[in-house]
Amino acid sequence: MQLLQAMNERRSIRGFKPDPIAKETLADILQTAGRSPSYTNTQPWEVTVVTGERRQALSEVLYKLAQAGEPGKADVPVPKVWSEATALRSKTHNINRFAALGVAREDTAQRNHLRLENFRFFGAPCVMFVWMDEALGPWSNMDVGGFLHGLSLTAMGHGLGTCLQASLANYPDAIRECLELPASKKLLVGLSMGVPDLEAPLNAYRSARMPIEEFVTWYE
Repeated sequence: MQLLQAMNERRSIRGFKPDPIAKETLADILQTAGRSPSYTNTQPWEVTVVTGERRQALSEVLYKLAQAGEPGKADVPVPKVWSEATALRSKTHNINRFAALGVAREDTAQRNHLRLENFRFFGAPCVMFVWMDEALGPWSNMDVGGFLHGLSLTAMGHGLGTCLQASLANYPDAIRECLELPASKKLLVGLSMGVPDLEAPLNAYRSARMPIEEFVTWYE
């Protein structure tokens, strides 16, 4: 797949086939994504790759926490206030996504079911967690964002899809305990990866993007 094609076609996949991914393929994806730029070449990202029985055990832990309504305690909390424009884009996205699935606003049971599918990793055979040392700051956060985009595009080059999931970062303590990681590792996001199931209803929706007139100012 060509780079420009991948840039235009990338989307969040929320339905995967169970086909396992070879460890060599995952290693190649991560090695390529590791070429992402970073401030003074600090390369602050750290990744844990979870597959097989450990993936299933972790899914069960996270699913039970989410199903029980355990409050999230993310290492990187969601902003409490969004600007008017960003809040509108988020609201419109959620409305359109549920409408595409035929899920009514008042259908709380189905909405909750879809929420909980995050913790089954949408059926993906592989889930990655991206970490950063707690001593690092905003520049490193920006670098990790670039790494994540590179990771998603590289996965597409191998015929795989990804979904970045902030919801998976709601329970960092449970994940650290399951993966035996120290408290000094700050969880930024989770990412499900696998072969896209293009028949899955959740994959029928594609989010809109702003025209450049809304985010670009030209000076000549």
